[in-house]
Amino acid sequence: MASVIYPTTNFTATEQLCITHGEGIYVYDDTGKQYIEGLAGLWCTSLGYSNTEVVEAITEQLKRLPFQHTFGGKTHAPVMELAEKLKAMVPVEDAYFFFGNSGSDANDSHYKMLRYYFNAIGKPHKRKIITRERGYHGVTVAAGSLTSLPANLAHFDAPLEALSILRTDAPHYYTGRQGNETEAQFVERILQNLEDQILAEDPDTIAAMIIEPITGASGVIVPPEGYYEGLQALLRKHDILIWADEVICGFGRTGADFGCTTMGIKPDLMTFAKQLSSAYFPISASVIPGWMYKAMVDQTNEVGVFGHGYTYSGHPAACAAALKTLEIYERDKIFDHAAEVGTYLQEQLRATFTDHPLVGEVRGKGLIAALELVSNKTTGATIAGGKGGAAAVKACQTEGVILRAVAGNALAFCPPLIITKPEVDEMLKRTKAGVDAAYEALKSEGLLNS
Repeated sequence: MASVIYPTTNFTATEQLCITHGEGIYVYDDTGKQYIEGLAGLWCTSLGYSNTEVVEAITEQLKRLPFQHTFGGKTHAPVMELAEKLKAMVPVEDAYFFFGNSGSDANDSHYKMLRYYFNAIGKPHKRKIITRERGYHGVTVAAGSLTSLPANLAHFDAPLEALSILRTDAPHYYTGRQGNETEAQFVERILQNLEDQILAEDPDTIAAMIIEPITGASGVIVPPEGYYEGLQALLRKHDILIWADEVICGFGRTGADFGCTTMGIKPDLMTFAKQLSSAYFPISASVIPGWMYKAMVDQTNEVGVFGHGYTYSGHPAACAAALKTLEIYERDKIFDHAAEVGTYLQEQLRATFTDHPLVGEVRGKGLIAALELVSNKTTGATIAGGKGGAAAVKACQTEGVILRAVAGNALAFCPPLIITKPEVDEMLKRTKAGVDAAYEALKSEGLLNS
């Protein structure tokens, strides 16, 4: 065993699969076995593996200027060009960009900038952040506290109270509905719960609410019709900023430029990472509106600096990777391709798995989806300890497709955006064999109640 502390891993089950190389949507292990990378790595390798254009852009930038920080008035062409390119794309008013290295640090940067901004405008009391149950926003201290998944909170003693974190209902109708509640009644109830909470806390103390347009690690939750319309009206009513975490949804994943476009959200703040560079070089962006940036200028002048930043903020090679990735998205109409193939994926998932005895719900948009694995298809009862998801992931890997179990028993799909319809067919053929095998294994172990 290597002396590595592996992230999001059971320390008693490390180094089970060693990947050596990849090409397109495929990766290969150290025995030469081929796998379809059905989660695009970690929701991120949008252009697949071994895209020579992105590799060459990084290589050329490393040859020309391998590093340049952006502290204290220093800059370089790639970071300025990337900011202007993104500014023309995002639905944020007169946007400004703080660049980092991961979605986690980008959300931490937002948390700090919100504090900085409200101090600048004389509202230091407006500092609480609303997040949702089953939300995932990263693993650094502030971002990890905004995350609501039990495994990410257990034993870390996250300073939720000190960071003024509030939690509200997850908008997942399948697992959250009560009795014979319709989707409309479910939405009305959870939004009323939120407004009651806002009023109890005092709206003047709440800065923002963070949302993933469609969630990833919490199970690929697609909120019901009317949820975002009602949520935005509620937040605007109480002067609470809308903070869209687009780390997974951004740049074509949902079949549009951003998840906000797909779900009809008008954000004040946005967070990017992952597909911004097709994961070929670490980069993230925290996006704020111009009016927020301008309110902070005098405060930075008073102190002497904006006292926040990372050594690698706006790393030139990362910016070069992002610029080339954005160029390929536009030139090759990748978002249109993702929309077309994503529609096909959603149709085929439903045709293949809606009637499967292990699947309670098929959900998703574009090229992101999940199967909710259940112990009883009629009642929707869950499988204890996430054993359904674990069994399915293992069986699918045996069949040559890499997927991931999230939120316990949700089997998640998030293939590279370049995947074709025939490749979707092959991925689902392998997945069906894996889910069938997992069903038989779980049944033999007495873990199903059907």
